[in-house]
Amino acid sequence: MTNILVIRSSANAERSVTNQLIDGYLAQVAAHHPGAKITERNLDSDPVPHVTSATLAGIGRADPDTPHTQSARALSDLLIGELVAADILVIGLPMYNFGMPSTLKSWFDYTLRAGATFQYTATGPEGLVKNTRAVIIAARAGAYGEGAAEFQVAHVRTLLNFIGITNIEIVIAEGLAFGEEAAASAIAAAHGAVGQLVKVPAA
Repeated sequence: MTNILVIRSSANAERSVTNQLIDGYLAQVAAHHPGAKITERNLDSDPVPHVTSATLAGIGRADPDTPHTQSARALSDLLIGELVAADILVIGLPMYNFGMPSTLKSWFDYTLRAGATFQYTATGPEGLVKNTRAVIIAARAGAYGEGAAEFQVAHVRTLLNFIGITNIEIVIAEGLAFGEEAAASAIAAAHGAVGQLVKVPAA
């Protein structure tokens, strides 16, 4: 059975293009891989707390020793457990001010933990999540292509690579602010690309 972890990070709820594309992805999964197990985490309705001085130690190496750090460690353990169990990780990634939503950054802050999803070795860091395929479903108002001027996809891809996830597929709906026709065309193309990804044999 294929386990799919879906991370939604848009603050636009049902109006979100990334959420609409995720919905299309899941519909395709139901059609092509009906036995897949889906775990969803909505960072808009159920956000991961931002790291503070009271919780930082909870997502580090040391054993948590206060109620705040113990709570942070328990949440980190839960999120890491969901990630490690996933054969496919689907991330909805809208662009907010040239980068990812802060709620998604918080999710990464709790899941990138030394000794759990990566480790330091004599030759440098080593990712420990090596059997997961990632699908990044991105949306943005402007058009940036794959140039160095954008940090949205590049940042997420770097974080995934760091923990060992190197098999990454990217679907981008961009130019959404360039008029209704351009937006509709971009969204339709992204839906088509998402459908093709689902038809790839499940992990």
